Amino acid sequence: MMMQPLPKRGARPTMLLLMGVSGSGKTTTGQRLARKLGWVFRDADDFHPPANIEKMRAGVALTDEDRWPWLEAIGHWLDLQRLHGGRAVVTCSALRRAYRDKVLHGRSDVKLVYLKGSKALIGDRLSRRQHHFMPTSLLDSQFATLEEPARDERALVVSVSRAPNSVVDEIVRYVVPPHARLAKATIRPHR
Repeated sequence: MMMQPLPKRGARPTMLLLMGVSGSGKTTTGQRLARKLGWVFRDADDFHPPANIEKMRAGVALTDEDRWPWLEAIGHWLDLQRLHGGRAVVTCSALRRAYRDKVLHGRSDVKLVYLKGSKALIGDRLSRRQHHFMPTSLLDSQFATLEEPARDERALVVSVSRAPNSVVDEIVRYVVPPHARLAKATIRPHR
């Protein structure tokens, strides 16, 4: 697939990959963030084949062999958005560096955002979550697998101990330059 030219170093991202353990608020944050920015949103769960979902529903952690096609599908979707000049937010647990490298390789316009929370906070959230295939019993394996982003990954690290709108606002401050936010805030519609 022919890729668009890469953005200049230091340019604002045109796509965001929200990462973190299950229950860190990736979907909630991603939906609100995409709505606020006017960008396209996709949840990584949409890319899982049925076999992966059944494994997780049964309390069985995925293997790398289960994850590679899933990660490739997310990267392919990002490429399609780039091809059409789109701006997008996608979620993906991306717990290991190798997983992030698989999705982000050659996609320097995608900014990694790590939604960070303590095991106690995430456990509490998971225990209250309904209608999701990921059981609380897999939380230990999520944290055992988690490799927090290294400094060279230049991830934006956002604490999820605050309200979702506060988390979204912090990410928006990173994505939208201050002068653009100011201009948007001062424009008032005519009555």
